[in-house]
Amino acid sequence: MILKDFLLEKFNSGEFEGIGAKKICSILGANSRAEKNSVIEASSSLEKDCRIVYDNGRFLLFENSGLKTGTVRGNERGFAFVITDSGDFFIPPKNLNGALDGDTVIVKKSISSRGSTDEGEIVKIIKRGRDKIVGTFDGDCGFGFVIPDDKNYHLDVYIPVKKTLGAKTGDKVVVLITDYPEKRRNPEGKIIEILGKKFDVKAEELSIIKSYDLPLDFTDKVKLELDKIPDSVSEKDLVGRRDFTSDYTVTIDGEDSRDFDDAVCVKKLDSGYELGVHIADVSHYVNFNSEIGKEAYSRSTSVYFPERVIPMLPKKLSNGICSLNEGVIRLTLSLIMKIRNDGAVESFELFNGYIKSKKRLTYTQVQRVIDGDDSDLDETTVTAIKDMRALQLILSKVRNDRGNIDLSVKESHIFVDDKKNIVVEPRRSAEAYKIIEEFMILANETVAEYVFYMNLPFIYRIHEKPAPEKVEGFIAFLKVLGILVKWNAETCHPKDYQKLLDGMRGEPIFNVVNKIMLRSMQKAKYSPENVGHFGLSSKCYCHFTSPIRRFPDLVVHKIVKGVLSGEDVVSKYSTLTQEASVISSQNERRADEVERMMDDFYKCRYMKKFIGYEFDGVINGVTNFGVFVELENTVEGLVRIEHLPRGKYELDEKTFSLRSGKRSYTLGDRVKVLVLGVDQRARKIDMKILVDKNDKVW
Repeated sequence: MILKDFLLEKFNSGEFEGIGAKKICSILGANSRAEKNSVIEASSSLEKDCRIVYDNGRFLLFENSGLKTGTVRGNERGFAFVITDSGDFFIPPKNLNGALDGDTVIVKKSISSRGSTDEGEIVKIIKRGRDKIVGTFDGDCGFGFVIPDDKNYHLDVYIPVKKTLGAKTGDKVVVLITDYPEKRRNPEGKIIEILGKKFDVKAEELSIIKSYDLPLDFTDKVKLELDKIPDSVSEKDLVGRRDFTSDYTVTIDGEDSRDFDDAVCVKKLDSGYELGVHIADVSHYVNFNSEIGKEAYSRSTSVYFPERVIPMLPKKLSNGICSLNEGVIRLTLSLIMKIRNDGAVESFELFNGYIKSKKRLTYTQVQRVIDGDDSDLDETTVTAIKDMRALQLILSKVRNDRGNIDLSVKESHIFVDDKKNIVVEPRRSAEAYKIIEEFMILANETVAEYVFYMNLPFIYRIHEKPAPEKVEGFIAFLKVLGILVKWNAETCHPKDYQKLLDGMRGEPIFNVVNKIMLRSMQKAKYSPENVGHFGLSSKCYCHFTSPIRRFPDLVVHKIVKGVLSGEDVVSKYSTLTQEASVISSQNERRADEVERMMDDFYKCRYMKKFIGYEFDGVINGVTNFGVFVELENTVEGLVRIEHLPRGKYELDEKTFSLRSGKRSYTLGDRVKVLVLGVDQRARKIDMKILVDKNDKVW
């Protein structure tokens, strides 16, 4: 046993806890300088790993010290929070002790002058969260400062003479931090890349991408491997696979889609339907030990912006040999399900297969058929769409009957038109989308159950039950609106949420209730353990249908194919399912954040031309410094307290409102606002309320 493990064993037993290094050396008989140094080094290593703590001349087990480890979340006003597993600590500026946003730290509870029980002090920085910052250079005389784009990183970075890379004031840059501050001094760094001028669309877009350290290209090693991948499927690739090329298989995607993960085929039977869900067999071309596989693991997901995509896989795979393009043979992992007229899956089979897609359909074309206009499609295709629609309606009813929660949150559709104008509008929720949605959900559930009952390693897509305190807050919010529910925080079921939404559709407050309900729920994530999917009211769920753009789907394919071929799946994938679940969940959150930030940037660019214009909106957020208003086009702006009618406003957390005397502004209130300005750096839009819920003009 090495000394470090031996010491930890002694600390865990209590033998060494509460004593100092000198006493430990005495007990161990460590008399020489070398022996004492070994004990000190081993103790320091345990302290660095947060297993023990040295406090006032004695060692304590970390778990008994009252200290916590966590991550710093900064704020532009200088204070911060430390997020720990057991709760959050508020950190005033004087207690940061040099820590910055993103740092991993040790924190202890401190005595608060404001009587708070959640105030803390950072006692040690374990690991710096960032070594690169993206921002705007402001300098003269050969030196200057970089003002971070992320306001949570509240200190500017000092750039010494000869380390500016020739940057000029107003340039968007990437800076490498070379020296971190003591107490409240600014960090020091050197500029390593100039992205362009601030407010230039491409420079700002690059700034956001670089802020999240997203890769813009694939490595040379990946490109070398791509040279060995064929452009078309060979006869050899088809050996041992089921031939589905005679089936009328189609893809249904958006007009601007370039990669096609899934194709479907529906056949009407006397007893119901046969549904074929054919998914691109990416796993045939990507091995996890290859450079392409390692890069896919690292990225975990494709990231989508209005004018570009950062793909998980190179285009040769995603748009080429793996994409189920019309009229060409492609390899698939195919799930064939027999579905009764009541929506129950009577039987299913999984195959290594291949298809030749007969039609590349768009949601717009499918919607026209649903609406009764089939003039631009042939009879075979129209019949296929009508059969798909009929099956979808059956599956939708089954899901609704069991309690599926259809949040129907208004999403933004942001794009650049043919004239290079930014367009922001609500994303249409056409019935055509539900066909593919239902088919993919059923496929995901079927595959998840198939592997679950074999008790094999797997990656599940889970959505845990809402935390009781979140549910209580949501119930309190509903009570303010005059909506009383019979369910409670401990016994709530997906069907309770569904009934609530169904009863409110068409009401002015519906979208706000939708959003607050969403905030009361847990975030879906990947896990090697199955706990079900609350939002879908599903006992067993996974992601199987998009291996071109999601790494967990690729792992699921490898496991399923391993089962079909008789591989030892347990020894081969147990560790990978654990590790990939964690990194894929992390990278999914990162992708969500950067996509949201990019959307905010495009919305700001879009709204610049509407400064001075009036819009109708709904209050969808209330804080102690103002209210947030969402416009009908999905753009959100802030009405600061100074832009509300004159008064002394106070936040009433119980009623989710700002109040001043008899006047109040509450979630769900309809208002007319004036767009005052756009802050592109902060990516925020300032507004002023002109008319309130009583149609009173201010």
